[in-house]
Amino acid sequence: MNTGNQELIRELNRAYVLKTLIQSSPLSRADLAKKCHLTKATISAIVQELLDARLIREIGSGETALGRKPILLQFNQTCGYAVSIDIGVHAFTVLISDLKGESCTLKEYKREGFEITIDELSGIISRTLAAVPPCPYGVVGICLGVYGVVDGKEVLFTPHYHLEHKKDFCRLLEEKFHLPFFIENDANLSVLGEAVLHYDQKNMIYLNIHSGIGSGILIGGKVFKGKRGYAGEIGHTILVPNGRPCSCGNRGCLEQYASETAILRDYASSKGLVCVSIEDFVRDYQRQLPQAQKLIEDFILYMSICINNLILTYNPELIILNSSFTSYIPGLCERISNALDNVNRDNVRLVTGQMQDVSELLGGVAICSEHFIETYSQNI
Repeated sequence: MNTGNQELIRELNRAYVLKTLIQSSPLSRADLAKKCHLTKATISAIVQELLDARLIREIGSGETALGRKPILLQFNQTCGYAVSIDIGVHAFTVLISDLKGESCTLKEYKREGFEITIDELSGIISRTLAAVPPCPYGVVGICLGVYGVVDGKEVLFTPHYHLEHKKDFCRLLEEKFHLPFFIENDANLSVLGEAVLHYDQKNMIYLNIHSGIGSGILIGGKVFKGKRGYAGEIGHTILVPNGRPCSCGNRGCLEQYASETAILRDYASSKGLVCVSIEDFVRDYQRQLPQAQKLIEDFILYMSICINNLILTYNPELIILNSSFTSYIPGLCERISNALDNVNRDNVRLVTGQMQDVSELLGGVAICSEHFIETYSQNI
């Protein structure tokens, strides 16, 4: 075996040991050898390398019936931090997190206007980096979640705002801050965050209903993006032929009727107002005002059509519904489920998102952590 192959095997073993500790800490060296199917000598050498790199730590002794108590090992999740930013329509939401998404601080910055510039976001990133706790590796990555279509690190389409230099947005930030940057569709990040940190499912869909409607699709444990990242844009499927014009260029798109923006716009119009808040709408619904009641019935119908199509297309085990309506109105998720006519609906669980928009931010943490672990497993 040549030296190159030996080093590759060593890198793969190192990454496998580290990922095992991330998923199953704490473990002794003997436990690691069994779980990873590696010799004790190999485990001993890898563990020492990881200890020297401060990626893992010894945390004391485990229990044993006979002999010397084994020393337990644990992933050092505060050896670095990740920053995850939701680039929303009305706000930037910023999460600073350790590498397992457990020690977090969250901050929101309100914004206005259609244009999002590099300078505007850079100011927030600079303030965020100054607030990161001291640690061996500092900030290991910054992930940006956008409402739109992303291909690799290129933003192709954002219907609800305009990113300055959108195709080079990520690259320009990398050059400015000299840190790894990642950019991804918000629903894709959400389904990843739920899968990694909440639900143990390999086939699931995260349906995000806010300004628009998007879906993150997990198939076989992998996020499905399709050609150039356009998969999951369920909000731009046609609900009403020749209906309302949409920013995507089509007419009658689902999100022109069933998104939160569309529902609130229709309700404001019915009352002769410029706009209505989600809180005011829900309050009127709870007071059983007829127009608010009708719009929620419409929402149930449109969502049942959308979810029916997703079930027949992807056959998921779980669909997570993230909407202010389902959060604020008890039993709404169950009413949508009951409205489904698909014969396979009993094989799919429909649930309300428990982490709401935080799942997107934690999906960004997962991407940053995965990149860091792969990179440093190779470079030790």
